[in-house]
Amino acid sequence: MDVLLLSRLQFSLTIMFHYIFPTLTIGLSVVLVFLEWRWLRSRDPIYLTAVKFWASLFGLGFAMGVVTGIVMEFQFGTNWAVYSRFVGDVFGSALAAEGIFAFFLESGFLAVMLFGWDRVSPGFHFFSTCMVALGSIFSSVWIVVANSWQQTPAGFHLVERTLHGVVRQRAEIVDFWAMVFNPSSMDRLVHVLLGCFLVGAFFVMSVSAWYLLQGKHGEFARRSFTDALLLATLLSLAQLVSGHSNADMVAAHQPAKLAALEGHFITGTGAAPLYLFGWPDEEEKRVRWGVAVPGLLSFLIHGDFNTPVPGLDELAPRYGSPPVWVTFQTYHLMVGIGMLFIASTLYANWCRWRGTLFQKRWLLWFFVFAVGLAFAANELGWAAAEIGRQPWLVYPVVGEGGELVGGLRTADGISESVRAGQVLGSIVTFGLIYALLFALWNFVFNRKIQHGPEPWR
Repeated sequence: MDVLLLSRLQFSLTIMFHYIFPTLTIGLSVVLVFLEWRWLRSRDPIYLTAVKFWASLFGLGFAMGVVTGIVMEFQFGTNWAVYSRFVGDVFGSALAAEGIFAFFLESGFLAVMLFGWDRVSPGFHFFSTCMVALGSIFSSVWIVVANSWQQTPAGFHLVERTLHGVVRQRAEIVDFWAMVFNPSSMDRLVHVLLGCFLVGAFFVMSVSAWYLLQGKHGEFARRSFTDALLLATLLSLAQLVSGHSNADMVAAHQPAKLAALEGHFITGTGAAPLYLFGWPDEEEKRVRWGVAVPGLLSFLIHGDFNTPVPGLDELAPRYGSPPVWVTFQTYHLMVGIGMLFIASTLYANWCRWRGTLFQKRWLLWFFVFAVGLAFAANELGWAAAEIGRQPWLVYPVVGEGGELVGGLRTADGISESVRAGQVLGSIVTFGLIYALLFALWNFVFNRKIQHGPEPWR
């Protein structure tokens, strides 16, 4: 058993399970703000009913997010001690900012939002809902900033320390705002938040579509569905623009990752094709059974169809090569889901304009299950970003002389004292605990959805 592989597996399993819940709560928090704003403007009781119902589901997701998020921070010390020493100065400030600006803001107003309907004025309750949403967003801001610094480090210098007779390097901040606004942080933050908002919108459409198919809570379901559909349509289109901006950023700062995402093995002398799908073969350095648009990758990156794009044959000796097959497939599945969302939401809006939306049962059934695709797209996007960064935990920057500076390879970040058997045992334990937690959460969550909203009088 390889302790490095097991530690990577443990972190990926725990963080992917945890990420289900922040994605949902961040998305739902924006939906709650929108619906409560609609209620304050119209005083239509159906919007108040909607806010109270979706807020109760938000509370369940928030609780699960807190419980499952604690585990990851312990793994930094237990499994990734060398990595934690390297990035501790950077991550310490970012995670402290999350606690100060996000967690306390979110948790401080959460009780008012969930239980304060009869105890505070409508205006102050709306303010509390906004603060909970803002806290959720702030939390993601600092997490994404810290993760983005790993992708495109900035505002730091390296300090050498001797520990137990071994010389170690440590990244220390010299410019806090350069660290925060590193070259990838804003692009990635927008992309992450749009993905979360899409989960919230598709979740509301999923439950509402199910009610409509079952003939329950008709007016509530129609209002919730149509409002969420508007949000989902705008967000899907915005995500396309954000995705293109992210790709440009990756091309500029992580060229080996871009080559892996696109299955671009050979640099060539002319236009680079863009594969819509295929099966990358790392041994033969080509994409099998692929469908490609000639020159489109060159056009998207350089603005013309003739400029070559560096391939892994040129980049791998310098940066190392990510696992191409899984990077390519996770990325293309995410993009495919995004395009499906654009097509389905635009079609649903056209049906709504024609007055036939709620008569198309097959379309409603699609939206019942589409929320699963929204969750999958978020997980796939993170997988592509993190796997595509390999073999680096902290991606190197190019120095003034063209040399690579400041990187930390994944194999060098593992704790020296942890053993494979210990990691395997913790994976099994976490798996059992998480399975029980998920079963309990799913049971309570499903009961609330089955019961449906209580009319507010």
